[in-house]
Amino acid sequence: MNDDLGFAPERLARIDRFLDEKYVATGKLPGTLTLVARHGDVAHLGVNGFADVASGTKLAEDTIFRIYSMTKPLTSVALLMLVEEGRIALEDPVSRYIPEWKNLGVFVAGTHRTGFQTRPPARPMQVVDLLRHTSGLTYGFQLRTNVDAGYRAEKIGEIEKAGTLAEMIAALAKIPLEFSPGEAWNYSVATDVCGWLVEVVSGQKFEDFLDQRLLKPLGMVDTGFHVREGQGHRFATCYQPTRAGGIAVQDDAATSSFLQPATFISGGGGLVSTAGDYLRFAQMLLNGGTLDGHRYIGRKTLDLMTANHLPGGVDLPALSRSLFSEAAYDGVGFGLGFATSTKASRTLMPGSDGDFFWGGAASTFFWVDPVEDLVGIFMTQLIPSSTHPVRREVRTMVYAALDD
Repeated sequence: MNDDLGFAPERLARIDRFLDEKYVATGKLPGTLTLVARHGDVAHLGVNGFADVASGTKLAEDTIFRIYSMTKPLTSVALLMLVEEGRIALEDPVSRYIPEWKNLGVFVAGTHRTGFQTRPPARPMQVVDLLRHTSGLTYGFQLRTNVDAGYRAEKIGEIEKAGTLAEMIAALAKIPLEFSPGEAWNYSVATDVCGWLVEVVSGQKFEDFLDQRLLKPLGMVDTGFHVREGQGHRFATCYQPTRAGGIAVQDDAATSSFLQPATFISGGGGLVSTAGDYLRFAQMLLNGGTLDGHRYIGRKTLDLMTANHLPGGVDLPALSRSLFSEAAYDGVGFGLGFATSTKASRTLMPGSDGDFFWGGAASTFFWVDPVEDLVGIFMTQLIPSSTHPVRREVRTMVYAALDD
C-alpha cells in the first residue's frame, strides 16, 4: 500500500473501526472488506470479521465472494467490444439476433393462465435498451405485475438456477414486455440477454469469450462462473438478515451450488470474484480502457458507456418502474452497464459528477471516480443489498478521508 495518495491515514483507519463496531461486532454482517485505490495504487485495504461465522474462518484479502450484479459491467464491456469491431450496433433490433422475439408484444391485460392481451411496441427493442434496462423485460422476483408473474409461471428463476441461457431466451419469447422499449427503466434479465448476444455474435460460448477477452488478460485469476477446484476453502458463506436483527446462513460455502460448474451462464449475476481481481477490472475502466499497456476497450467507447442514456436525460427515479435496483435515487442516471452520477450534489453523498458504479445482491459494491482518480470496492455477503445503508456510509467515509 502507498501512504502518499492524498488521504489522511487516521481517517481511512476509522472506516474499519466503524464497520467492525456497527456491523461485524453486532452480528449484522459476517465480515467486510474495503479496498480503496488512487492514482493506480492501493491506499487502503481493510478486512474485518468472518468468511464463515460458524467455523470461525476469518475473512481474508483473497476471500472469494459472490458478486452477483457486479457481473453486469463485465458483460456490458464484452458486448461493447463487439460493437467496436462492427459486429453489432447499439441501434440494431434485438430480434435480428433473437428471431423468435420478433413479435414480442407489450402487456395490456390478462395473465399467464388466462392468456395475455398485448399491443405492438411503439418501436422494436434495440440492443441499447438491454444495456440500459429500458427493454421492457423484468425479473420474476419483483412480485409487482402480471408480467412478473408470467416469469414465475414460465419458471425463469428455475432456468437461471439449473437450466441454460438458450432455454431462458426461448421462454422469454412467450411472455409480453412490461412496456414499450425506451418508455421506462426496469431492472431485469436484460444483461443475461446481453451475454446471449455476445455468444450469438462472436460464435463463442459467452463464458469463453469473457475468459479469453477480459478475465485472463486482466489477470482475474479467481473470477469465474463457479469456484474453481482447490479454491473452496477461500469461498465465503452468504447470509440473510433475521427478524431478531442478526444473520442466518443463506448459502453455505461448503455446500454451495457455486462449487460446481454452472449450466446457466449468467451475464447478469453469475460471477464469483475477489476484491483484488475486481480492482484489476475497475482500474482498467479508470484508465480509460487500458491496463499494463494493453487496451481492452476504447476511451471514447467508455465515455459513451458511462454517460447517462436514460431517455430525456432524466434521473433513475423519474423513469424507474422497478421495485428493486442497486441504486435508484436523485442525481443518478444509467449508462450502458453502469449507473452514473449526473449531478453528485443531488445524491446527498460525496462524489463527483460522472463517477460510475454498481453493486450486487449480496451487498457488494464498487465505484470509479475519474475526477479523483479513485476506485472503491466493498465486499461482504448479505442478501438483500437493501438491508443496511453500509454502501453509502463507506463511500462517505472514503471521500471524507481525502486530504489533498
